[in-house]
Amino acid sequence: MPERLDPAEPAQLITHPTDPPPPSRRTALGIMGGFAVLAGLGTVFGGDLLNPPSSTEDGDYEGETLEFLIPIAEGGGTDTWARFVGTELVKIVPGHPGFAPINEAGGEGITGTNHFALSARPDGTEVLVSTATTVVPYLLKKHAVKYDYTQMQPIVANGTGAVVYARAAAGVKGLRDLVGRSTPLRFGGITATGLDLTTLLAFDLLEMDVEAIFGFEGRGPVNLALQRGEIDIDYATTSAYPAAVGGLVKDKSAVALFSLGQVDEAGNVVRDPNFEDLPTVVEAYTQLHGGAPDPQKLAAYRTVLGVTYTYQKALWVPGATPTAAVELLRTSAEKLGADAGFVKAAKKVLGGYPLDAAGDLRARMQKAYTVDDALRERIVTFLKSTYNVAID
Repeated sequence: MPERLDPAEPAQLITHPTDPPPPSRRTALGIMGGFAVLAGLGTVFGGDLLNPPSSTEDGDYEGETLEFLIPIAEGGGTDTWARFVGTELVKIVPGHPGFAPINEAGGEGITGTNHFALSARPDGTEVLVSTATTVVPYLLKKHAVKYDYTQMQPIVANGTGAVVYARAAAGVKGLRDLVGRSTPLRFGGITATGLDLTTLLAFDLLEMDVEAIFGFEGRGPVNLALQRGEIDIDYATTSAYPAAVGGLVKDKSAVALFSLGQVDEAGNVVRDPNFEDLPTVVEAYTQLHGGAPDPQKLAAYRTVLGVTYTYQKALWVPGATPTAAVELLRTSAEKLGADAGFVKAAKKVLGGYPLDAAGDLRARMQKAYTVDDALRERIVTFLKSTYNVAID
């Protein structure tokens, strides 16, 4: 630092030999001009100098890691599915990236999904896992939901199915015993704002008289309650059906009534390929009442069936992810789904339903996940009036 001499002397500065000489006016202006050029380049190129394009856009994920955000606790069906698919997918993606599953449970899956929607990098390395648990709150517009699936891009989807069955001792031998009863059938549920919603809308469409008891910790406990006579009617997903229901149907202590069905590309409810001998809900209505069901009830059922079963589990990337990266992941998933070895190994995990990564997947899922406000309000009103379940 420059030092002053004795205060009594005239004011003057001493400069140490190590201090650099002050820059000339020309030099100072040159430095300032250089910074101005850099700032201008940053503006022109949108910050690309500081944020270079992701290497995932070059068709090769070498050196990258695919992070799967799984908004559900470890060990469940969705977690098992995500880890299995992710482990196999990175073997197909060019460059063979690493795989990092990250569980962020909480708030029925809403917490982790919100986090992904708000902070995930749109470069094709961060992937969201969705399931019915997180889709139904979105469909119902619960206040805690901050994500919008229509603003994301799907990579692959995988469906499942379910069968509704009843206890024979409750006086149910077939479809005819579902209506005109002297006492309602008792249904055991986990929550009306989860996967159970599809079955509740099926009961409504069929004009069944049903009482619901919610709060069970899983379908396993409900199945046991049915066997004890505490519950009369239940449903089982495709993967659980053989062990949970097959034996009961075989010994005639329970009867399989109908499948929830699947939604085809034309938007129709069709028979489940895993339960081709069972009628769909729509076919069951015709057998019970003749004709076609109420159009509004059918629309509500078909919409919820699509997002909870036909597209039950899916992988998503942020909407701003470059097209090249999205297509690389999608086509890799498409190749994986067509691999005979994978199909055989994945039979149990995928429940007998194919991985769907076709070129038109995004268009179909955009349509399925876009819910009309009037239809949504109808579902909300139905839950409140029939089961006293209010949507926050």
